[in-house]
Amino acid sequence: MIIGVLNQKGGVGKTTVAINLAASLAHSGSRVLLIDADPQGSAMAWSSTRESEPPFAIVGMAKPTLHRDLARLAADYDVAIIDGAPRVNELGRSAILASDTVLIPVQPSPYDVWAAADTVELIREARVLKEGLHAAFVINRRIARTAIGRDAAAALAQFEDVPVLESVLNQRIVYAESAARGLSVIEAQPSSEAAREVDALAREVFGARKRKAA
Repeated sequence: MIIGVLNQKGGVGKTTVAINLAASLAHSGSRVLLIDADPQGSAMAWSSTRESEPPFAIVGMAKPTLHRDLARLAADYDVAIIDGAPRVNELGRSAILASDTVLIPVQPSPYDVWAAADTVELIREARVLKEGLHAAFVINRRIARTAIGRDAAAALAQFEDVPVLESVLNQRIVYAESAARGLSVIEAQPSSEAAREVDALAREVFGARKRKAA
């Protein structure tokens, strides 16, 4: 299974989602490969700050031939997760074509909702070549106990072929604090609300994909 975490808009938390999703799946016993397909190399930089090896394998592969090269690399893993690049259509298209499921992190703001159309259009283009491609929005950095996350989900409903996942990642300082130490939230605070949110996201994504493949 190959999961792309992609959005043509920058600053939506793609790397945070990709790293923590990879850590959750690895913690549950899956063999996980994280692909840093962003020229900025944020996931690789995160890995380099760690004092120990990460709980999953991680490689840099920011090139437009990703969709042709990744299958060989991913063969030894249960799950490969792509941390995609913003604003680079060639890399974005390649990452989408390499994926079985595309997660689109969206912050609950009008700007993110408006910008989501660009990524959805790339997914629709890719489905011409890859009919079984699945995609879903992930609300990220929601402010708890406000209506704004619900409003964002309602606004995203305009994209009828891309559902919004029920699992939501809220705005929590532990995401930034753990990243600064080269850790996932599951490593830094395994009993935290953030860790439970990430685990719920992993169960929803991985469980739904396994059910569809059965």
